[in-house]
Amino acid sequence: MIRAAALFLLMWTLPAWAVTCENIRYKDNRYTICTVDPATEELRLFLNDDTGAPYGQFSAVDDALATEGKMLSFAMNAGMYHEDRAPVGHYVEDGEEIMRVISNPGPGNFGLLPNGILCLRPGRADVFETLDFVDRAPDCTFATQSGPMLVIDGALHPRFLPDSTSRYIRNGVGTSADGTKAIFAISNNAVTFHEFGSLFRDALNMPNALFFDGNISRLYAPQMSRDDFGFALGPIIGTVVPAAR
Repeated sequence: MIRAAALFLLMWTLPAWAVTCENIRYKDNRYTICTVDPATEELRLFLNDDTGAPYGQFSAVDDALATEGKMLSFAMNAGMYHEDRAPVGHYVEDGEEIMRVISNPGPGNFGLLPNGILCLRPGRADVFETLDFVDRAPDCTFATQSGPMLVIDGALHPRFLPDSTSRYIRNGVGTSADGTKAIFAISNNAVTFHEFGSLFRDALNMPNALFFDGNISRLYAPQMSRDDFGFALGPIIGTVVPAAR
């Protein structure tokens, strides 16, 4: 009876992480992947606090959520940003457009077309190639643009080279065709774009996937006792759950 009561108390005080995160190995590279069901989990984007200042860190988002009796159960940097932490491309938060769609080519990875947009709508998450997004004009509750696309309708980005020597810690997201699954991944060793795209296409079976960033890539996964720290971030994506009681 005492053991049963202790177990009940433990279950009452532990947070419900909801998101499933795990370490995997694929073709001699190590990754951490976190799987989110948009229909049952509250997936949100975060940029600025109530004063208009960028959150910058996972801990700052968690502190803000605490005032609502909530907490992060998973988070990751979610798109490229300028020095002032403003998004480089399209960004929507709670239905409000903060930055318009950027569809023209440009410097850096963001401008390596095709790039894409992660669109969160009630019950689903979708990665769209940018021009496809413009044509469809989905009504996103949250959206973030980044680039390049990793996987486009089942094909790797045409500029990815199997023999590339450009290796970085990289992170990104892939979505299922029906929008019911989003898989976030971060490499735990430096990988090429080709290797990272192949992870989403061949190992995770994601028909569309989007690169978030490289080198500054970070993950917050408390169920794995992981809280990457570093320079201040721009857009952050995460799942929200009730705080531990």
